[in-house]
Parts: sequence; C-alpha cells; structure tokens
Amino acid sequence: MSIVYLNGEFVPDHAACVSVMDRGFIFGDGVYEVIPAYHGNLFRLSEHLQRLQNSLDAIRITNPHSPQQWESILNELIDKNNVNKDNGGDLSIYLQVTRGVAKRDHALPKDIQPTVFAMANPLQAPSKEELQDGVSAITGNDYRWLNCHIKAISLLPNVLLRQQAIDSDATETILLRDGEATEGAASNLFIVDNGLIATPPKGPFLLPGITRDLVLEIAQQNHISWEESVISESRLRDADEIWITSSTKEILPVTQLDGKPVGNGRPGPLWDKMVDLFQAFKQSLRQ
Repeated sequence: MSIVYLNGEFVPDHAACVSVMDRGFIFGDGVYEVIPAYHGNLFRLSEHLQRLQNSLDAIRITNPHSPQQWESILNELIDKNNVNKDNGGDLSIYLQVTRGVAKRDHALPKDIQPTVFAMANPLQAPSKEELQDGVSAITGNDYRWLNCHIKAISLLPNVLLRQQAIDSDATETILLRDGEATEGAASNLFIVDNGLIATPPKGPFLLPGITRDLVLEIAQQNHISWEESVISESRLRDADEIWITSSTKEILPVTQLDGKPVGNGRPGPLWDKMVDLFQAFKQSLRQ
C-alpha cells in the first residue's frame, strides 16, 4: 500500500477518490509534473516547480501552493512512502493539478478549487541491458497539438504514439513534424553529429525537459561541444549517436532506428562519457 496526497490530506491510495465531475476527468483539463527523488532528495525541484507554474499560467489555473508549500508536501509524501528501499530509496513523484469540480461546460468556470494530487512510486533506473546494448526507436508523424510545451494531462496522442513503438518492439517513437524531428512521445531528443551534441531548440512543439537542460549544463561544464538546432529527418537518420532523455529514462542510447543501426549499432563514446557524468551528478544528490 502506498500513501498519496489529495487535496490537503495524506491517505492510502485505495481510499483516494475524485469526483466524476472533475474537469481533469471530463476534459483532461489540468497539468502535471514528474520529479525523481534520489534517496529522498528531490531532483531539481525549483526547475520542476517553475515548469509547473508555466503550465498552470498557460491554461489559466492559479497555483494552489507556494514553492515552499509544494516542497513541504512532497517531502512529507516521500517520508510516508519509506524511502529506504532496496532500490536505494529512489522514487518517482507524480503531481497533478486539475481545474477542479464543476458542471460540464467548455467555458472556464469561476471560483472553483483546483484538485491537487500527488503520489510516489519506486523509480526504476534503466536496465543493464538498455545501457549496454541501447534501445530501439521508430519514427512517427507528430500529430499532437500546437502547445506541446505545456505539460498537460491530456496525453492521448502521446499514448497512441508510444504504443506504436511498443507494437514494433521498440522503446520510443521519435516524432517528425514538417520534416524535422521534435522529441519522443515521452522523451526529449539528442543526436551526436561529428562530435557535436545537438538537440532541438525549445518552442511550442516540444516539452522543455528538466533532464534535457541538465545534459546541456553538464556538457557546458565539461567542455563538450553542443548546440540547440533544428534536426532534420535526414540529419536524424545520419546521426552518429541518438539519445532520448527524461526524468525516468535518464539518458538512453538509441542504437536502432526504424530497424536500422544508428552509427555502429552500439552506444557511442559521447553517450558513455555523458552517462558517467550524469551518474556522478545523481550520486551527489544521494549524498
């Protein structure tokens, strides 16, 4: 049994109930965040809370808590879910804010209370096989909406695009829009091209990933060449290395794309270097 947070109370997950008239249930009217906690230490909390604030502002929901209140709630949630587990106490924190309960009407209701929910689950690091051999990906048409920078709970296109990958025995679908690669169905995208790390620039067609930004910071600190630039479909397919990143995937090497090897079909040397630097950063959080 796990303990979840719902509207000011910590309750067992099986006892948590939300009204069927909640606009999150009716319309997918809400936003969310996923935050790793390494041995009880929240990963880049201020950056995650700023992204949450940006998403709330974009859909016109008033943030129900201050950053200090969020930190207190999430730390108590971690404590109540026993961080000292066999996985080293690493947890994945999911938090969600919906507009709240109201009569079904597309127009934004006035003076309703947002619904706030958070839960903690064990965070499973990428497997040894994924790190040693890499993962496979397919490409797919990016038919999502035009505001992908908002971390909205209405994820049906992402669900279907991710299922395309699963149906093809792949880990991820890399999305193409107007001849350019944007991101994965549930991840950000990097390529390595002649020793240069490249990732698409931030904009409305991709989520501003927290792990994405950390990868660029690590590269900058260690004098590794990088750029934010458009990645055309041809550039993607000719890349020496392809990576996907997220709070739960961390940094995964893609070694097969649409059934063809990426580079020599093995995780590349820049990925080896970056993942070691990332793991060192994680270890510093645990300590």
